[in-house]
Amino acid sequence: MNIKKYSILLVEDEENLQEALKLNLELEGYEVSSSFDGASALKMINQEHFDLIILDVMLPEIDGISVCETIRLQNNMVPILILSAKNTSADRVLGLKKGADDYLTKPFNLEELLLRVNKLIKKNEALSSNKVIVKDFFKFGSNTIDFNGLIGTNKREEKIELTKKEVMLLKLLIENKNEVVTREKILQVVWGYNVYPTTRTIDNFILNFRKYFEDDSRNPIYFHSVRGVGYKFSAV
Repeated sequence: MNIKKYSILLVEDEENLQEALKLNLELEGYEVSSSFDGASALKMINQEHFDLIILDVMLPEIDGISVCETIRLQNNMVPILILSAKNTSADRVLGLKKGADDYLTKPFNLEELLLRVNKLIKKNEALSSNKVIVKDFFKFGSNTIDFNGLIGTNKREEKIELTKKEVMLLKLLIENKNEVVTREKILQVVWGYNVYPTTRTIDNFILNFRKYFEDDSRNPIYFHSVRGVGYKFSAV
């Protein structure tokens, strides 16, 4: 039986640390690719698939926070673990806000790093296995959505013209069917980081989806708000 080898991109400009981490990750069975600056890291990410990115903050050319933000603006949801000598809560919040999944300060315990790497990869694999592959059309109940044409139809056979943002949010929710999608993830995928809609804005989108596609918008079957967490599309 073939055991899958997970691929990691290690972005670290300190040569000794790069070599030590690469060796230990390979001993754990990972395939490790190395990058020593932000520009080459982005190029590699655009050309190859990685199951995890370990990203230093202080990098030549493009810093790690900017690399992280660029990855998320490209709608790439690969898990990112940031390594940083900056250990204030503000630095940590900034890294997470820009799209990192985890943040570990230097100096760190090697065993802790390896545990976090394993946890991130396993979590992402579990989420991916539940993900629905959405093509050009999607049908649920008596409703259909044409993602390319920006058109929906409901059980009354009414045509609904959808905005690009509505289609992006619909696609994200449907891809994560029966799973709560956090407000932060919606920000990353639908709005990017230049605009921060209020919770009320996203709520209004959900209310519109209920008007379009639910039999009773006050008792929704498909589109749900999960207070304090995010939003969910439910379907059998």
